[in-house]
Amino acid sequence: MEIRQANRRERKLMKKLYLRAFPKAERKPFSAMCRMAAKGMMEMLIIADQGYMVGLAITARYQDLVLLDYFAVSEAFRGQNYGSRALEMLKKRYEDQRFLLEIETPDERASNQAQRIRRKNFYLRGGMKETGIQVSLCGVHMELMSDGKEVSFEEYHDIYKNAVNPVFARKITRIGADAK
Repeated sequence: MEIRQANRRERKLMKKLYLRAFPKAERKPFSAMCRMAAKGMMEMLIIADQGYMVGLAITARYQDLVLLDYFAVSEAFRGQNYGSRALEMLKKRYEDQRFLLEIETPDERASNQAQRIRRKNFYLRGGMKETGIQVSLCGVHMELMSDGKEVSFEEYHDIYKNAVNPVFARKITRIGADAK
């Protein structure tokens, strides 16, 4: 199994998986992410095994921070340990940086509560840690997880301001008892 930059043909396959795997409310324009990748601010990574694309990872990078913005395994390859192995490979790829991600906050009122809990447990089993930071990301309640290295809300927000899109950054607010 390998994780590497996707070529043009593979990006077309990535886009199909991206559209299937993520709700419309949580998707950024794929073409905008490709443009950011061309500028070195994002990486469009393919997870491949024996010539088959088994998944995707899209990261945003700013200074020593790497945000795993999107991560998905194709339906045909789920339940075969590809996600766990790919997460481990991503953590190793970025071991000299602070690696973080967002997940939908578990909420018993959510229609996908069981999926949210499974996703959080997957990342915890994979060595990711809770940061205690919760945000509203375009109206979606999310929590941040990291590889154990400290990260502040301001640093996380800087990824969006500087590597993703400053307009999009304005749609992110911290929530919770200690929000500013």
